[in-house]
Amino acid sequence: MRMPAFLPALLLALFASLVLSTRALHAQDISVGDIEPDLQVGMSLAAADEPIDFEAWNELARRAESALAAGRASDSAFETLRRELADWRARFLTAQDTNQSRIRTIQSQLDALGEAPAEGETEPEEVANRRVELNEQLAELRAPIRAAEEAYNRADGIIREIDALIRARQTDALFELGPIPLMPENWAIALGDLGQTWTAIGSEIDKSWSSDIGQAELRRNLPMVLLLLVVGGVLVLRGRAWARDGGNWMRKNSARGGAVFSFLVSVGQIALPLIGLYALTEAIFATGTPGALTTLLLDNLPAWGLVILGLRWLVDRLFSQHDGDRMLPMARSQRREARTYASTLAILLVLRDAIHEFAQIESYDEATVSVLEFPLLVVTALILFRLGQLMITHIKFDSANTERLVRARVVSFLGRIVILVSIVGPVLAATGYGTAASRLIFPTIATLGLLGLIVVLQRFTNDLYRYVMRQSEEEADSLITVLIGFTLALAALPFLALLWGARVADLTELWTQIGEGFAIGDSRISPMDFLVLLLVFVAGYMATRLLQGALKNSILPKTKIDTGGQNAIISGIGYVGIFIAALVAITSAGLDLSSLAIVAGALSVGIGFGLQNIVSNFVSGIILLIERPIAEGDWIEVGGIHGTVKRISVRSTKLETFDRYDVIIPNADFVSGRVANYTRGNSIGRIIIDVGVAYGSDTRKVQDLLLKVARHHDQVLMNPEPAVDFMGFGADSLDFRIRAVLRDIGEGMGVRTEMRHQIVEVFAKEGIEIPYAQRDIWLRNPEALRPQEAPKASEEDAPAREDTGAAPQREPSPGDGTGDVTGDAGGER
Repeated sequence: MRMPAFLPALLLALFASLVLSTRALHAQDISVGDIEPDLQVGMSLAAADEPIDFEAWNELARRAESALAAGRASDSAFETLRRELADWRARFLTAQDTNQSRIRTIQSQLDALGEAPAEGETEPEEVANRRVELNEQLAELRAPIRAAEEAYNRADGIIREIDALIRARQTDALFELGPIPLMPENWAIALGDLGQTWTAIGSEIDKSWSSDIGQAELRRNLPMVLLLLVVGGVLVLRGRAWARDGGNWMRKNSARGGAVFSFLVSVGQIALPLIGLYALTEAIFATGTPGALTTLLLDNLPAWGLVILGLRWLVDRLFSQHDGDRMLPMARSQRREARTYASTLAILLVLRDAIHEFAQIESYDEATVSVLEFPLLVVTALILFRLGQLMITHIKFDSANTERLVRARVVSFLGRIVILVSIVGPVLAATGYGTAASRLIFPTIATLGLLGLIVVLQRFTNDLYRYVMRQSEEEADSLITVLIGFTLALAALPFLALLWGARVADLTELWTQIGEGFAIGDSRISPMDFLVLLLVFVAGYMATRLLQGALKNSILPKTKIDTGGQNAIISGIGYVGIFIAALVAITSAGLDLSSLAIVAGALSVGIGFGLQNIVSNFVSGIILLIERPIAEGDWIEVGGIHGTVKRISVRSTKLETFDRYDVIIPNADFVSGRVANYTRGNSIGRIIIDVGVAYGSDTRKVQDLLLKVARHHDQVLMNPEPAVDFMGFGADSLDFRIRAVLRDIGEGMGVRTEMRHQIVEVFAKEGIEIPYAQRDIWLRNPEALRPQEAPKASEEDAPAREDTGAAPQREPSPGDGTGDVTGDAGGER
């Protein structure tokens, strides 16, 4: 097989990474003073178990309160102060759990002494002295906890004040009226600042190239510079194409998991050019020529490249040329347009960030930033407007797919929001609210990118799940993939909050509050407690299921216990195991729910009335499992319904009728009602067949023939023997009855049918008639059935009547028998 064209890119990228990492290791000279302040804070937390220095804490608290009262410190100073306060608060929270085991021991000792005597009462001196001693020890142990609680509340209050102050400043800055970019006087200021920056960059370059030290360093590092330039240039120019070809090759040559491998290789469209950019920046640094402004550009170049490459890769995945990878269906021309707009937006984001970087170093005037940022805002708004139109009109989903239809509605809604933002943003910027416009337009772009990334990652996780589980696309569309997608969306919420102005401190504060949990009585319940409870319960539940499986498959089948008893044992162990797992989980999590006893007692009364039917069925289910009047596989009748017991659960019993449909019957009906069990203990049962013969038949011969038919059937038992009874003289027949006991009463219907066929055949052969019912019907008023006579015609009508040839009618006499009608109701005589 020919080597794929993208393999040289991988080898080249690995080589560049090795060169760059080796250079970075030689350049490092780490000391304790070089560590970031955040890391220093993390290192200081290692000593959190040491006794708390309340003097140092009080000094820090006073300093923080003074800074808040003055309100003149910068936001960065307040953020630093807040981190220190959060560190102290965490230590105070941990200190609240000290001495807890000892406190519980002393409290139990006090409880053993009984309640303190009431006023005017006394107790033995020895007990009184011991009570005083224990109370003193208890107060001494609780003193540090009280101090930690007070300090915790103070720290928490100061932190909240700092957060409120910073939020107020952010709000004021958001709605602050700044320079209007359309004013000509601001243009002059912007041009002057740009000219100074351009002059500074030119002088830096001239100074660097004319420096003897810089030229000497360039000569010394020239081989490294050339190598990095070649590697970086090749990766920047050809890296994306190699990664794209590699993804196509993976898609075509992977029988399974082509989508997964194609996605992983496609990430090289970001990684390979990014490595190339980093190599180019390192090559320029190795020349020793960059100055302050050039260094600023080079330091940010990889990050800016990541924005451009990442956004371009994301749009390629969303609007892929391959149907299998495309998440947002769109026509080819619109896909090309969307990719162009996305690349342009990435460049605009980079230019805006570059303006702010230079403004910070060069101390640009606010008017300069406003003037330089305004064209970017306008162009960005125009592109957003067009993207919103594409999202509304050109992204077409399959209307027959409910999930895709919902996605189409979401995309259309987002498109309208984007159009609204693209209109409002430039208006705000033109009127001087540049900060508000920037914080509206650019976070919108980042939000669209984040949502697109979630869609791409959801598709990748679905493909990965399908590849690992060896399932088709329809089979992999399960609850697991939905939960994975929900988890991705949930994980994106913090990033979404950061995009729209939330501080990292806000998120850490929220996480801290979640970690601290909430208090119930004297106990504090945290998410970690719930996690421990869940893990222990799941472990107990799995252990119960394993024990049930071992009993069902290995142990109980080797005993003499019947199937119903085995099922009862397995079900009972399941209920007991789940109950024990719940108790162990609550105990392991350290939850003290005794304070909820009164509330639980009050709720139990209401629950008892509202759920009395469920409780009744639950108790009835336990009775069924213990007494076992019915078991799985029994043929029973309850409430007029016949069927086979399929499953007995704690609330109801599942019955399968002979028509093959399921009936769910509450267990209380089995305990309080009448139940017929046809196969309890064994499957033997009796059938009865009634037979009638015509009068005049030889009754003894009929009895012998019927007995012979019953004895010759293979399902009929000979012990007890079948019997034929002459039941009596019926209205139309001589009545006989066959009584036979079958080996399997479940075959009763088939046995009855077969025996009736044989009876008909034997009677026909022996000339015995099976009669049918005959009835004589006498009508008392037969004239009521005849039509009324016409009035006597006149003489003029006589000839006409004679012409008709109709016979004259006569009145019936009571005794002439005209009203006697003989017929049979049973058929032909």
